[in-house]
Amino acid sequence: MSFIWENTLLAIVAFAILYWLLSRYAFGPLFSIMEKRRELVMTQMNEAAQTREQAIAYVEEQKQALEQARQDAYDIIEQSKQTGGKQAESILADAKAEANRLKDDAVREIESEKNKAVAALRSELGTASVQIASKLIKKEVENGPAQEELVNQYLNEVGGRQ
Repeated sequence: MSFIWENTLLAIVAFAILYWLLSRYAFGPLFSIMEKRRELVMTQMNEAAQTREQAIAYVEEQKQALEQARQDAYDIIEQSKQTGGKQAESILADAKAEANRLKDDAVREIESEKNKAVAALRSELGTASVQIASKLIKKEVENGPAQEELVNQYLNEVGGRQ
């Protein structure tokens, strides 16, 4: 095998011309397309990172909103319990006041009826006393067992009417 300088020189010149043609017409557009592709990939990666950050921020915001809603619900429940307790106390106080009023009215009515009964009894006793006196006078009984019997009889009658 022998080395031919002319072929080697011709190959180097052809390679140099081919390299110059490729760099002038092919490498520029090819590198430009590759650079655009690299920029597109970088832009998409940046957008994906921003989207992920926005999603994380949105999730955190939703967590806070959910926690706030839970706190509001708890506050509403506590407020309802307090209001219910106050209403129950108010109802009980009203019921006790009404019961006391009814009791006082009943006591007054019983006292009034008692006074009426005592007045009626006194009136009947007065009538009975007059009748006893008139019967005693009719019989003209003097101190004796008949008079005592008559008084006892009328007292028993008066006692039976009560």
